[in-house]
Amino acid sequence: METAFGRVAGRCSRVDLRWRMREYVRSLMGPVQRKNGWQLAEYAGHHGPAGFQHLLNGARWDADGVRDDLQHYVADRLGCEDGVLVVDDTGFLKKGTTSAGVQRQYSGTAGRTENCQIGVFAAYATSRGRALVDRELYLPKSWTTDPGRCQAARIPSSRGFATKGELARAMILRVLLASPLPIAWVTGDCAYGQEGRMRRTLEEAGVSYVLAVPKSQQLPAPFTRIDRAFADAPKQAWERRSCGDGAKGPRAYDWAAARLPVIDVFDGDDPTHRRWILASRSLTHPQEIAYFLAYAPHETTVGDLVRVAGTRWAIEEAFQAAKNECGLDQYEVRRYVGWYRHITLAMLVHATLAALTAQTNEKGAAETTPPALSPSPWQRSDGSWTLCFPAQNPTTTPPNTP
Repeated sequence: METAFGRVAGRCSRVDLRWRMREYVRSLMGPVQRKNGWQLAEYAGHHGPAGFQHLLNGARWDADGVRDDLQHYVADRLGCEDGVLVVDDTGFLKKGTTSAGVQRQYSGTAGRTENCQIGVFAAYATSRGRALVDRELYLPKSWTTDPGRCQAARIPSSRGFATKGELARAMILRVLLASPLPIAWVTGDCAYGQEGRMRRTLEEAGVSYVLAVPKSQQLPAPFTRIDRAFADAPKQAWERRSCGDGAKGPRAYDWAAARLPVIDVFDGDDPTHRRWILASRSLTHPQEIAYFLAYAPHETTVGDLVRVAGTRWAIEEAFQAAKNECGLDQYEVRRYVGWYRHITLAMLVHATLAALTAQTNEKGAAETTPPALSPSPWQRSDGSWTLCFPAQNPTTTPPNTP
């Protein structure tokens, strides 16, 4: 934890704020049953939550700067050249009407319409681990069209309405332009994959993607819906593949994929990438089919696309771990700035735990790797055995030689 906190401590200009932030981060990481203001303060040895409330709502420090430092930390500890950036949103159930961005809206977390806030997140996933690396609070139009309500929640006047897809696109651009994270792929569910502007942004940046889309997604060429294109696929086009391990073992589906024709106006005369359509069909419920659009280099295989499509689940696992272990959803702040500060510090704790897990796994793998066996002096040739010893150095006296 100290290594991670050392990255961000400089964002607080005052020593007392640094210590308070350190205590908050340590408390989020500690064995606190409910990580709200009172219980975190009690764990830290404070008389009450006032100090932590000031840290989140009134103190002067830059949460976006902490986010940038967090991304450097994740790049150092989990970074790989084939890293995947995953975008998705999650809900935070809330009571009342004064918390920034709260209203009755659909929450995928709850699976129904609830009174909640919605956060749009980006996670970074590699073979070494996964961590949340960026966040934006979704503000419905009921908020952005009510200046008085926004002022009461300390929402900046410059913050206008943006769809979840637009928030995700802004985060992706931020990571690609200013982050040290090595990104080879971007993936997300159909709420983000159907955003044509996002796909075009990634193509212009030369970044590969596998993005889920609805079954009604229109294909530029051939001019048909994606579900109808796969309805005409021959039986031989479907192959059983695993897109990664889940809690109950390999996540196997029947997959089909096909390259799309080149679009001259976008791709030029000698394109380096191709577009694909991809579909996964449930083994137990064959009528359940998920569809994807993909963009990848020529040498990409179907197995590569399937692997990236399966990486979408990494952000769900990150949400679950960050909420269960780091108090991501257990905050008691209502103001806009307080949400960003708590969420960012909880992300820092989650990234620390992810880095520790990766370090432990790599150390364990090294310790369990058997040492290479010395070549046996017994060599077989033409049906008979021969004892073969390396030649002795003539300047060295052999052991036990009189």
